[in-house]
Amino acid sequence: MKKFICLVFIVLITSMINGQSKIKMDTEAILKMCGCFQIEFNFTETFKHTNKEDYKPSNDYFSTALELAIPIKNEKGNISIQHLLIVGDNDQKYVIKHWRQDWIFQNQNLFNYIPENQWIFSKIKKNSVKGQWTQKVFQVDDSPRYEGSSSWVHVDGKSYWENTANAPLPRREYTKRNDYNLLQRTNRHQITNNGWEHIQDNKKINFLNNNKNILLAEEKGFSTYNKVNDSECKIAYDWWEKNEKKWASVRDIWIKIFEKEENISLKEKVNGKKLYEFLLFSQKFDKFEDQKSLINSFIN
Repeated sequence: MKKFICLVFIVLITSMINGQSKIKMDTEAILKMCGCFQIEFNFTETFKHTNKEDYKPSNDYFSTALELAIPIKNEKGNISIQHLLIVGDNDQKYVIKHWRQDWIFQNQNLFNYIPENQWIFSKIKKNSVKGQWTQKVFQVDDSPRYEGSSSWVHVDGKSYWENTANAPLPRREYTKRNDYNLLQRTNRHQITNNGWEHIQDNKKINFLNNNKNILLAEEKGFSTYNKVNDSECKIAYDWWEKNEKKWASVRDIWIKIFEKEENISLKEKVNGKKLYEFLLFSQKFDKFEDQKSLINSFIN
């Protein structure tokens, strides 16, 4: 009996150690997506599914960028990474606040996107997210974009996380295409020796009000994030130091909205402008109360 109890105790201790080691490996992989990166974005349509003769596939897309990814929160099981885009040439460089990704361990609260500009709240069972991390992706104005929960995988020298989630149209398409309104994204974040890769297998879907989905086409995305010297992103570090308080208060407003655990529906425009146009390009919304009133004006 004593041997049995000792064996059970050893198994439990081993399991706890392995669990802690796994979380540590997950955390290290996530934090490797932070730093100053030279990026290449590549997208191409791969398969056509619609029978419409007038369907025109998107042109191949390629662009490059310099971007800083800063860990603005690094707590156990809760990491937030803010991306800052550096654009322009030489002395004409300037910074644009880009997307944000939050990583939460064993998160049970998910918002699933459906057209138009709606996020449906769901409470996931604890057992369903055991050992998993939710990646929550936010727009440049810190409004929701898409999110999903999966496990980080560390095998054969590789570390990656893969998940499928519904999302709005990407910025490279939403002003050019109106024949689909939902992008079903399969995202794979894979750590490399010099940064990470964002590999996408996406489906372009026309989501109808009767919940019928029409698949138009598929596309492949392959974006490489290669680390460069932090000095190349100094302008972004300086910009964030000046602006982080403003965006911390914007995040606080959104957190209160998410904590209500209710569906979210957002207006596309108010007074002819999108939310990011107010927050990014006007100094009128640098104070908390003004930000709060603005964001609430976009909520249906």
